[in-house]
Amino acid sequence: MAWQKVSIIIPTLNEEKILPELFGNLQQLSPKPYEIIFVDGPSKDGTACMIEKAGHKLIRSIGKGRALQMNEGAYRAQGEVVVFLHADTSVPTDLVKIVSRTMKNERITLAGFTSIMRGKEKVRHFITFQNKLKTFVGALIYNPVRCMCFGFRLLFGDQVMFCRRADFIKIGGFNHELPIMEDADLCLRINKLGVIRQIKEKVYSSDRRVAALGMFRAYIRYLKIYFFWRFGVSPTWLKAQYEDIR
Repeated sequence: MAWQKVSIIIPTLNEEKILPELFGNLQQLSPKPYEIIFVDGPSKDGTACMIEKAGHKLIRSIGKGRALQMNEGAYRAQGEVVVFLHADTSVPTDLVKIVSRTMKNERITLAGFTSIMRGKEKVRHFITFQNKLKTFVGALIYNPVRCMCFGFRLLFGDQVMFCRRADFIKIGGFNHELPIMEDADLCLRINKLGVIRQIKEKVYSSDRRVAALGMFRAYIRYLKIYFFWRFGVSPTWLKAQYEDIR
C-alpha cells in the first residue's frame, strides 16, 4: 500500500541529553517517513553537531522560538503531511501508517495523538488524564458551539500534531510572534478548514517539566496559563510562567 509522503519537523534547543533516545526512536520507524527535518534554535550545546553526525537534515533557525522553527521546517518540507514532533516525545513505530490513514479522511484538517506523560520510573497518570481531557474540555469552554458543531478541539505540542502541508501554508502556519500557546492558536485558525481530531494511538512525552516543578505546581501552572490565554493576557506574560527547564 502506498502511504502519503510524511515530513517530520523537530524543533530543538539545547537537547543534547535526550537526542540519543530520539534518534533511536526515529530509526525504528517503519515505513520510513519521506524526510526528517531538525530545526535548531540556535542551541548553545552540542545539539546541532549531534544531529549532523547522525546524518539528519538540519536547518539552523534564523531566530529563537518554537513557532518560528516549526514554520521554517514546514515551509521547506517536501512531504504532503507535516508532523510536528517535540524532541522529548517518542512515537509509535508505525507513525507513517497512522498519520496517512488519519489524513485520508478529508474532513480532518488537523490531528494529534493521545499523550502519555512518563519518566524513567513512572507514568504521571493524573497529568496524562488531564492532557487527554483538555483537548475536548478546553475547546468546549473556549467555544461550545464550535466544539459541538464544527469539530473544534485544542491540541498541544506534546500530542504530536499533524496536518496537510497545503492547509498549514494556507492558514499562514504558526504565529511566530507567540512565544507560547502557538499550538492552540493554530487550532483556532485551522478549524475553519475542517475538523480537529484526537486519535487513540499513543505517544510518550517526558515528564521533565513536572519533575522539575512538582505535580501540583505543574498542574496549577498549566491551568493558569490556559485560563489567562483564554481571556487574552499578553503572550509575553504567559511565557514567563512557563520557564525553560533544560
